[in-house]
Amino acid sequence: MEYIALTGIADSVIEVLKKHELRTLEIRNPQNFFGVLGLNAGDNVLLTSTSLQDLADGTSGIIAKVVQKQISVHSFVSSNDFYIEEREALSARIQLECRHMARVRSVISDEIGKPVRVDARDISCYEAR
Repeated sequence: MEYIALTGIADSVIEVLKKHELRTLEIRNPQNFFGVLGLNAGDNVLLTSTSLQDLADGTSGIIAKVVQKQISVHSFVSSNDFYIEEREALSARIQLECRHMARVRSVISDEIGKPVRVDARDISCYEAR
């Protein structure tokens, strides 16, 4: 089945997701941010600790259901006697519910500026590799 993939997620975050029903992640990584923009509540997403550059056939991860999504803008202002600097940063918060483990069959798309798409299949907890 085809999923949007969020890559480079910390192993500790994935372990927490496996053990708890709901968890909220804040996504700031630009490539993952584009992926979150392509998601809606009710969609399934693949999360893996593998970096985008290392994503390949056989990569394992978890499938999670998007319960809620929120896009926000953070403004930062810093100043001194000589200048005032204002910056803005976009971030996304997604609330996820862990479903099951999965393994990537193939990477469909990993273009910069677009969601990473993979074909993945469910794996049983007893399946060895």
